[in-house]
Amino acid sequence: MDRNTIKILCIFLTILLSHSFCQAQQIITDWEKKYTATAAGSESRAQIAGRYAQALFFNQQTDKALHILKDNLNAAESFKDSKYAAYLSAILSMNYRIMDDIVQAKKYSRLATSYSLRSTDREIRGYVCYTIGWLHVRNGEENDAVKSFLEGLKWLEEAPVSETLYARKSSILTELASIYSDWKEFGLQEKYTTLALDVAIKQNEPSAIFSSYMLMGNMYEQHYINNTNEIKMRDLAEEYYNKAISFHQQHETSIPFGSNLSFAALNLANLYMRYYPETFKTKALYYANLAIAKAEETQHYTQIASAYGILAEIELRENNLANAKNYLLKSLSEIMKDPLADEKILMNINLNLSEIYETEGDLTKAIHYYKDYIQLFSSVYDTEKMEQGRRIEAQFEGERKEQHMVRLQLESEKKEQQIKLMQVLALQQKQELQNSKLNEDNQRKQLELADLEREKQTQELRLSRLESQQRAQDILNVQNQLSYKDKLNRNYSILAAVLFLFILALSYAYRERSKSMLQKEELHLLALEKERQNSKISTLTAMLDGQELERGRLARDLHDGLGGLLSGTKINLSQVVDRINVPAKKEVQESLDQLDIAVNELRRVAHNLMPDLLKKYGLEESLSDYAQRMSHATLDVSAQFLHYTGRLSEEQQLITYRIIQELVNNAVKHADSDQILIQLVEEENTIHLTVEDNGKGFDVPSTTEKKSAGLINIQSRVNFLKGNMQIQSSQELGTTVEIDFPFG
Repeated sequence: MDRNTIKILCIFLTILLSHSFCQAQQIITDWEKKYTATAAGSESRAQIAGRYAQALFFNQQTDKALHILKDNLNAAESFKDSKYAAYLSAILSMNYRIMDDIVQAKKYSRLATSYSLRSTDREIRGYVCYTIGWLHVRNGEENDAVKSFLEGLKWLEEAPVSETLYARKSSILTELASIYSDWKEFGLQEKYTTLALDVAIKQNEPSAIFSSYMLMGNMYEQHYINNTNEIKMRDLAEEYYNKAISFHQQHETSIPFGSNLSFAALNLANLYMRYYPETFKTKALYYANLAIAKAEETQHYTQIASAYGILAEIELRENNLANAKNYLLKSLSEIMKDPLADEKILMNINLNLSEIYETEGDLTKAIHYYKDYIQLFSSVYDTEKMEQGRRIEAQFEGERKEQHMVRLQLESEKKEQQIKLMQVLALQQKQELQNSKLNEDNQRKQLELADLEREKQTQELRLSRLESQQRAQDILNVQNQLSYKDKLNRNYSILAAVLFLFILALSYAYRERSKSMLQKEELHLLALEKERQNSKISTLTAMLDGQELERGRLARDLHDGLGGLLSGTKINLSQVVDRINVPAKKEVQESLDQLDIAVNELRRVAHNLMPDLLKKYGLEESLSDYAQRMSHATLDVSAQFLHYTGRLSEEQQLITYRIIQELVNNAVKHADSDQILIQLVEEENTIHLTVEDNGKGFDVPSTTEKKSAGLINIQSRVNFLKGNMQIQSSQELGTTVEIDFPFG
């Protein structure tokens, strides 16, 4: 489970606990009894209505909750003390925001503020400030949220002790700790998290204490992740997670949420696995299995899946692929039982399964799980991108309004005394500092979006590679089948020859007749052999035609599809480069240069797949161009033609080009040569082809016995041309390949 998910769960549990929620159905029943026991339209019913409605809302009884809140708000408007109307309006605003009804949320937040200002109750003023801050956080306005939370905390510090005071303090402290965690302000995060723990201990609420221990552990773990040299932070995280587990076991009957213990065990197992030495493997296994056992009791499928994921990662580190695969499949099975399955956990499961199956050579399943990963990645990526966009837009809008207010304040205070002007200037400097932080945050988020784009393209390329491997496997299977048929045909030939000799011995006395029969048999065998040769040639022709068609298709797809996309991206970046600031302009220009390299490389690959010059100008021109393209500073490739008249057919030219291309590529990859010579000589109706290099050479018999795929491919093409091939190579003396074939 990722750290953001853990943090959100901790905060969510704290909010729930701050309002004293217990087992779902029992809570609703208890609050309903209290609610019906009070008189309609009374202050005591209005106070109970808020908690009763919260219990209904968090158990998906939204309509009933809204009805109760609005009925009691109408009654509370006539009360002498407006704190009840403020309290009910605040709850309505938060509930509407959770339902994404922003208009209604703003309406009731304004009502809550208005009613709280009419009341002298300091605690209700603090609670309304908490509500306003809570809404700012959900709208991405964290600066405004901090101001509201600090103001609310001030009111609560001045309020007398009540049964709800500590819970409301805890909610504000938890929210402040979360914001400062996002801002990487560890000192302030530690301050407010520690205060939240102190408040929970004063409150003497087991659920709140357990949640505070978890928040402390998570805080120190995050700090250690940001700075792995701080070993003390890691040990403090372990200490507080152990405190949470021990406290839960001691007060199990007093803590209502059954999934809390499995959640804590899961965090501790993850901590031991990722950030402790291998000697802590036993502890990681123990807490992962404890998390599975406790989560199964509460049917918390996401936690079960996360625990199996930890076990799978431990097995992967020890290269136990079979065990890791079994744990991942169990994890996938468990998380699919959850109707609100975490898409990021599903992404990790599918990606790991794809990699394992790829390692095992099962490309079909590897592609299946990788496609599921890509689909989930796109969904999460698009959601995060939209959320970041909304958040940045909201932050900029808030800053724009704040700047406008500062300008108005400056204009109105110009006529006042000089000390006022100094205060305004200080405020403006503070605002400029906030704007600078906001711009830095905006640039960082834009870089994150660019990273996500690049990662998405990388995943698509990897999927294409897997599919190419699958096609190569299919081609290898076809080649194996053809080889088996060839062996079978040779066996049939041997059997026919033996049978012929046997018949010849028996029919020696009938020489003349046997002679005639022998001639007929020989003619028949020659016809069969010719038919087999024709069949092999047809099969090879079809295979080569298929390869060339596939090369042509790939070349067109690369040139028209990916080439167009890269060119379009380059044009867009070129239009943007003059409009961005100087620090980022150099990086964007470097990206443009890399795009040029990518476009040139794409053109080179597409040209190698399907050389257009061969069709337009013939073999001599295309080979000369190929030699020139393959040459560079450390390699000289030259092509020579003697007495060549260009009488080769288009098919023979293409096969000859492919043979030379394969030989040159082999020399470039394996020979470490700096000179390669291609020589083509035409003599009457025969072509003599020679490819030489001055590389390190190789052992010809050993390579022939290994049946190299490249040599087999070249030999197949030579056979198709009805030619002969000879290879001469010595260690450190280079390699010479000579090929002769007829034409005309």
